[in-house]
Amino acid sequence: MSDPNQPTDAQEILEESQKLKESPDTDEEGARKTRDVIFVGTKPIMTYVTATLTQLSTQAVVTIKARGQRITQAVDVSQMIVKRMNTVGYKIKDVRIASDSLLSQDGKTRNVSTIEIDISKE
Repeated sequence: MSDPNQPTDAQEILEESQKLKESPDTDEEGARKTRDVIFVGTKPIMTYVTATLTQLSTQAVVTIKARGQRITQAVDVSQMIVKRMNTVGYKIKDVRIASDSLLSQDGKTRNVSTIEIDISKE
């Protein structure tokens, strides 16, 4: 049996998230960072659209990140938000592309393209 005074996993996660809210991240100027990140993976596109819209309701800027073959999905997510939600006034603020070197399973170094798309409310 577990100790009734021992916090559950859910309680620990809640306490940790509250600590993060109490101690905001700051950038070089000391301003609070209000950016959140959505990592695009193998789920359906609408999952990421919904997640991004949810974050945009509370955050000023949301970043959609993807790498490799998922870059096209990240672009699709951003376009669905900007084009289909045009009455709300979302816009693409910034796009960053890069390349990461990863060690593959066969021991070779491979370059993988990455993209970061910032979306904000006008």
